[in-house]
Amino acid sequence: MKKVLMHTCCAPCSVYCIDSLRKEGIEPTIFWYNPNIHPYIEYKTRRDCLKDYAKTVNIEAIFIEDYGLDEFCKNVVSDINNRCINYCYKKRLTETVRFAAKNGYDAFTTTLLVSPYQKHDELKKVCEELSALSGVEFLYRDFRVGFREGQAKARELGLYMQKYCGCIFSEEERYQKQIEKDKNASI
Repeated sequence: MKKVLMHTCCAPCSVYCIDSLRKEGIEPTIFWYNPNIHPYIEYKTRRDCLKDYAKTVNIEAIFIEDYGLDEFCKNVVSDINNRCINYCYKKRLTETVRFAAKNGYDAFTTTLLVSPYQKHDELKKVCEELSALSGVEFLYRDFRVGFREGQAKARELGLYMQKYCGCIFSEEERYQKQIEKDKNASI
């Protein structure tokens, strides 16, 4: 059986990914490394929810603590619109692959592949590049087919359901329609 390290952004996104891999006979180890999530209360809430969920589904979990607001801002400020591709994906997945290689994992994957809101093709490309550089296999699965199923199960389980991807700029995007609506109403 392959030893698979699965970068995990949050408990709700992990639900379908874990279930799906287990149906294939793959027992992943979840790996929390998300210095892009802000503010700190959001980071802590997602992390703690994932810790609790990992215990309830009896899965090995590794948590690398790095609340990196300053570093994140310094690295995305020059190109905020491309932050996911140019920084967020690479930063988190590079650390995942580094940990996988150092600790004898055969392959890696990520729960980011479940979200229809992520830039899927670009994410896949980053993972393929990291795999080629490291020699650690990229276990690709298009988990998006189970996004709604996983989210429904997460709600049934009472997991914390975040309202935005994670960074402060994605939170701003979440409110952009309301901001525009408020502007238009005041004219």
